[in-house]
Amino acid sequence: MHETVRVTTAALAILWIAALHAGSGDAGCGAGPDGPARSVASDPACAAPSRLAETGLYAGGRIDAIDPRNRAYLPQYPLWTDGAAKARWIYLPPGAAIDTTDPNDWGFPVGTKFWKEFRFDGRKVETRFLWRASADRWVFATYLWNEEGTDALLAPDGGARNVYQFAPGRGHDVPSRADCRACHGERRPGPLGFNPLQLSTDRDPNAIHGEPLAPGMLTLATLDRDGVLSPARPELVAKAPRIHAKDPATRAVLGYFAANCGHCHNGSNEIAYDGPSLKHNDVLDGDAVAAALLAKATTWQIPGQPEGTSRMLALGHAEASAMLARMKSRRPSSQMPPLGTALADEEAIAAISKWIGTR
Repeated sequence: MHETVRVTTAALAILWIAALHAGSGDAGCGAGPDGPARSVASDPACAAPSRLAETGLYAGGRIDAIDPRNRAYLPQYPLWTDGAAKARWIYLPPGAAIDTTDPNDWGFPVGTKFWKEFRFDGRKVETRFLWRASADRWVFATYLWNEEGTDALLAPDGGARNVYQFAPGRGHDVPSRADCRACHGERRPGPLGFNPLQLSTDRDPNAIHGEPLAPGMLTLATLDRDGVLSPARPELVAKAPRIHAKDPATRAVLGYFAANCGHCHNGSNEIAYDGPSLKHNDVLDGDAVAAALLAKATTWQIPGQPEGTSRMLALGHAEASAMLARMKSRRPSSQMPPLGTALADEEAIAAISKWIGTR
């Protein structure tokens, strides 16, 4: 009898491990046994699991080993989040491929999952989860880690405030579902840091907050080698995307803007913006974009500056540069980015100020 119990338990464990990926929507949720039968909104299979361990990130649901089917990657231009250390993974369903019909705007197959882990002072604080649950739905979820780092549970839809205090009066806030969609988009949601420029093998050695690739991390070259780009894009390997600029500082500054500003300031987002697009594929002509930013007047008036003198970036005058003023501000009405940070990015502010002053 004991042997039967052991066999049955092992069989159930194997089925449960397989369900972590397959059962959570590789083929899409919202479908009945004979095709579409339930609305996606009402289908419980489309909901984010209650525990991070149930999303498929870890091997066997254990939190001490990443499932090898989930591939780590590292954007060359990181998004600033109050100095958090981050780790990122993507899962693609077996046999599926990324749609690169538009080489600058990738489409991800149903069942694709992304995770991003945030650490402060070495402690895991939250892990964000992005899952293409069906052809017309992306699921956004955030998981909060306990202090022991032994489990992470689904955060409330409205997010959570001050879950980790990293400075007096300043703490890390977990975004609400609405915050997630505000950054990732409503019309065509998706990941922000997984694109040709960010995964280029021609990495910027001067990227602000840049980190070296670890062995085994995904790049355009590995995606091409593994045959998961459809149609294949060998030109992205032969001529790896990069920001072309006369000097390294311009390349680094525009890469920072692409990562931290381009998901909103691109001319196609829901927000009003009439400056040059800062989307990853629109900053590749770096000198032209820099010139447009330096010439562009802004209707947002910098406090204390004479009326009409504010520019997005003012050549030789950091104090008259609206983008810098808003990066420095932490007032909800003026700070940029408007979400996701409580601390100003002093390293980036110093680098951009120096760049403005030396052009």
